[in-house]
Amino acid sequence: MSTGCGKQTIATLMVAAIWALSFESPRIAAQPAAANAPTQRSSPEDWPVYGGQAAGDHYSSLKQINRENVARLEVAWKFDTEEQGGTQASPIIVGRVLYAYTPSQKVIALDAATGRLLWKFDSGIVGTQPARGLAYWTDGRERRILAGVMNYLYALDPATGKAISSFGEAGRIDLRNDLGGDASKHTVAITTPGIVYRDLVIVGFRAPEEPPAPRGDIRAYDVKTGKLRWSFHTIPHPNELGYETWPKNSWEHMGAANNWAGMALDERRGIVYAPTGSAVADFYGGDRVGDNLFADTLLALDAATGQRIWHFQGVHHDIWDRDFPSPPALVTLTHEGTRVDALAQTTKQGWLYLFDRVTGKPLFPIEERKYPASDVPGEVSSATQPHPLKPQPFARQLLTVDMLTERTPEAHAWAVKEFGTFRSGGQFLPLSVDKQTVVFPGFDGGAEWGGPAVDPSTGVLYVNANDLAWTGGLVENKLSAEIGKDVYQNRCAVCHGDDRGGSPPAFPSLVDVDKRLTPAQMANVIRHGRGRMMAFADIADTQLDTLIGYLRGGTEGEVAAAGTDTRKIDTKELSSERPAGTERKAAGRMEPVAGSVGDEFVRMKYRFTGYKKFLDPDGYPAVAPPWGTLNAIDMNTGEYLWKIPLGEYPELAAKGMANTGTENYGGPIVTAGGLVFIGATIYDKKIRVFDSGTGKLLWQAELPFAGVATPATYMIDGKQYVVIAAGGGRDHRGPSGGVYVAFALP
Repeated sequence: MSTGCGKQTIATLMVAAIWALSFESPRIAAQPAAANAPTQRSSPEDWPVYGGQAAGDHYSSLKQINRENVARLEVAWKFDTEEQGGTQASPIIVGRVLYAYTPSQKVIALDAATGRLLWKFDSGIVGTQPARGLAYWTDGRERRILAGVMNYLYALDPATGKAISSFGEAGRIDLRNDLGGDASKHTVAITTPGIVYRDLVIVGFRAPEEPPAPRGDIRAYDVKTGKLRWSFHTIPHPNELGYETWPKNSWEHMGAANNWAGMALDERRGIVYAPTGSAVADFYGGDRVGDNLFADTLLALDAATGQRIWHFQGVHHDIWDRDFPSPPALVTLTHEGTRVDALAQTTKQGWLYLFDRVTGKPLFPIEERKYPASDVPGEVSSATQPHPLKPQPFARQLLTVDMLTERTPEAHAWAVKEFGTFRSGGQFLPLSVDKQTVVFPGFDGGAEWGGPAVDPSTGVLYVNANDLAWTGGLVENKLSAEIGKDVYQNRCAVCHGDDRGGSPPAFPSLVDVDKRLTPAQMANVIRHGRGRMMAFADIADTQLDTLIGYLRGGTEGEVAAAGTDTRKIDTKELSSERPAGTERKAAGRMEPVAGSVGDEFVRMKYRFTGYKKFLDPDGYPAVAPPWGTLNAIDMNTGEYLWKIPLGEYPELAAKGMANTGTENYGGPIVTAGGLVFIGATIYDKKIRVFDSGTGKLLWQAELPFAGVATPATYMIDGKQYVVIAAGGGRDHRGPSGGVYVAFALP
């Protein structure tokens, strides 16, 4: 892979030929962990780590529920959090206790056999970001639950739910600290839990998609004291590897390249594997010319020290938001007749990368292929990108006219006409100015944050994928006569579009938002975030006022008169308790990237026109099915075992159009009973069980809300349970909530 800037003109070459440029011999991690080092999985009957165990394989050796009896599954218990908003949390289970989140990020402990509430921890902060799981630590004497709530990491007593005061400040640490600059201006949120190694908790965080954003350092904290023990700079500092792949001193003002998706851990060797996302801005990189290590990179780090062992960059100079979306899964495979401790990393492109997890050497060839250059002024896209030759992609790669919807003649005709206005060239076709470019699979697929499941006894990987087309484009970021409009275009248009129309349901329309929300409610959402929308902690009061005025359709001079001056809004009207550190303060002056309004916010030369799903006029995907799939890949050979559609639209199924597949979020688990359990589908609200060997549907049940979360399985008193969080929230046409449902045999 390249380590220079995006100007290289290298022809197609194999990664193996330049392996020495990107991988180092794992000198640091050659020694196994100490014999008395605590492990994260104390019993096969527990599920004590996000993803099942530190290896991230989503696997359980339990087999009481199996192919022969799974059809008899019934509800064992339910726990309703009595909150709205949806949840994506996968619980952890230790002993007889299940630990999880409510939609507002309260932490709960339930009796895992009955669903009875044991305790609830309320930080006083209303969580507005996805919270997908918790971490657990013990040294055999002490125990701790490590819970992220927005930008804070708490240490809780598992027995009582009370914060442990000796950890950080009054039981918590603020992850906005230690990132440089003014911490109060940083927007970070813990969406996926950290991973525990010995006496460390290693964490990443979610960051904004557009500037300003903090740099995405991966950090390890002392699990007892909360003190910072090490930090890995994903945007390298001077004299660090990768510094030359950015403009000079980029680490001082560039942001993101963060690990938001979570990590996996080889406990015996002490290696933590951390995939990272793109640098900001997501879609225009004229200010960050170069390959931008360690953005979009799978990192193997010494878990004790944070030193790099090896790395693989999946996208050079990312201008497509092709983050690595989930933790990798660790497994031992038989490759060319030899047993190999391997790592499997899924991607949004629909590709599966397989590596020797000790050396970083690919198990199957990866080519550096040439791709078209960007024609956007100032942009310098990479001449080549890595492309795995095997396994074959689990999502479609190039959209052509013969792949458009045939749902109705009218929908097909519309799709053909619309498609004729797009640019479509497959992966890594740079976005263009004033024209939409097809991104296929879209920005939310193939694989997403749920991650894969791996059966270690067979080496088969199971991954669900989205197979929809999206489009994106750029527009010159010109100043307007209205500051409120400029603020909107620089901070909001990336998701909601220039026309404020959004791309529902993922990105709601803001047209006539003033008829749905009061000025105070708008201010609350902007300040604190909601769902996939990040908080804007850095936005100045004057910017907020003019932005709300613009959204309400008023001119700048009418804002205060209309009562939208947020400095006049009682903070009690915004939320029950404002998250600490989000008080309204005047924004500091930031270095403009390419001009700014009053130097108060970063203004890129070109900006993204907004995420746009390619949907037909009735709101269904404008490409032919399948729109979502579940895939079984034999990693020993790189061949597919099976592939099936996943999910359906109930109203289409009622008309005879079943098994179309749908968008799906949250991953599968696989068990020694020969079963794959998965919820994920956002419209039909079902949990399903498939035969892991054949893909045959063996059982399904309807949930109170869509189960957009990864299930978990465990055993208590000789009975195996499977539990999933049902919260919905991805389909904005229906209600959302937060109900945990556990199933077991009668």
